[in-house]
Amino acid sequence: MSEESFRFGQKRFFDDKNFPRGFSKSGEFTLSEAEILSLYGDTMLAFEAGQLEPETAEEKHFIKVLKHPNKANTKLEHVWVKYTKLTREPKKFHTLNSTSNKRVESVIYSESYNEEVA
Repeated sequence: MSEESFRFGQKRFFDDKNFPRGFSKSGEFTLSEAEILSLYGDTMLAFEAGQLEPETAEEKHFIKVLKHPNKANTKLEHVWVKYTKLTREPKKFHTLNSTSNKRVESVIYSESYNEEVA
């Protein structure tokens, strides 16, 4: 499968809400992925919304990939799966500090201090 048999979008695809500086400057996509998303994103979004009907085998396979993302084969399909994952799933946030542990330690300390004073 190749991108040659997949239709170009009617216009260049932008997502100013999630990527206000563009796909290539976001740090999430490589330059080639950003270009693929810009050229084909409008068509892929239309397929996902049900506004377009697939005409080629590649487009029909893309419709299947929308339902089962783990079946993505082409670069184009992988880029769309990556885009949807970045925009629709909550970002994971890891912290090094935890306020709940400090509260537990201060309660234990104050209890042991009260026992020593009494």
